[in-house]
Amino acid sequence: MTRTAYDKGLRDLGNGIYAYLQPDGSWGWSNAGLVVDGGESLLVDTLFDLNLTSEMLRAMRDVSKAAETIGTLVNTHANGDHCWGNELVGGAEIIASRAGAEEMAEVPAAMLEGMMQAAPGMGELGEYLIRIFGDFDFSGITMTPPTRTFDRETTVTVGDKAVRLLEVGPAHTRGDVLVHIPADRTVFTGDILFVEGHPIMWAGPVANWIAACGKIMAMDVDYIVPGHGPITDKAGVAAVQGYLEYVAQEARKRYDAGLGVLEAAQDIAMDDYSSWGDGERIVVNVNTLYREFSGDTSEVDIAGLFAMMAQLAK
Repeated sequence: MTRTAYDKGLRDLGNGIYAYLQPDGSWGWSNAGLVVDGGESLLVDTLFDLNLTSEMLRAMRDVSKAAETIGTLVNTHANGDHCWGNELVGGAEIIASRAGAEEMAEVPAAMLEGMMQAAPGMGELGEYLIRIFGDFDFSGITMTPPTRTFDRETTVTVGDKAVRLLEVGPAHTRGDVLVHIPADRTVFTGDILFVEGHPIMWAGPVANWIAACGKIMAMDVDYIVPGHGPITDKAGVAAVQGYLEYVAQEARKRYDAGLGVLEAAQDIAMDDYSSWGDGERIVVNVNTLYREFSGDTSEVDIAGLFAMMAQLAK
């Protein structure tokens, strides 16, 4: 494939397909996409706050008149860095998986805004939250949910271009969706792919995520746009798949040996992934795997997980 530079902004992939990239791909710095054909447009995801989303939309309007009125917005999943700018895409049909739409309603931007206001008094955890989220402005965000949902698979059209939406969650979150444009050999993966950064498994099961990587590997695509990180190819997909398989195997050994979540996360050797960012996410991955192994369906202690990540990230 022809590699594109990993710089902030819009990348023209040809034939009306654009990727919007946000280095360095760490917490909140997500990617998005634009599909244009026949004077119509489809947006893949909005960004973490209104300022970032406004900047992205201006860049898209500069390159395509069709982006002045976006007809369809697809949210690949419920995390705020992929949907909290929805309100700025006025008049668009907003599509997500049914599970994704349900999860989207559970974590409003105001909740994270409140956490960030309290962060200066939260010690080590607060310092970590400021480091990973301090560049974003969560004020004034009006949650704007999907207007249409689907289960498993659906197809929408942009002009004469078919866009396949494939639900592959629960995996990273409960309702992950791949956005595949077969004619242009391109797929936007949402957070099924983190490239050059540790993926984070909020939902699982891990087998679903591994299978989702397999679906991408089976596609006839040249451009694979991850939720975070540079545009990649199938080698990048295989790397994420291998990471998930490895962590699942290693977590199982430590679960069977009776190690706690933090102890196991600290014990798993991550030498092969030492160049990947956000290594503290191993805590969340181990926790989700432990819950899967034990059949635990109780509410997840998100604050506790962030506290453990803060400890590992020191």
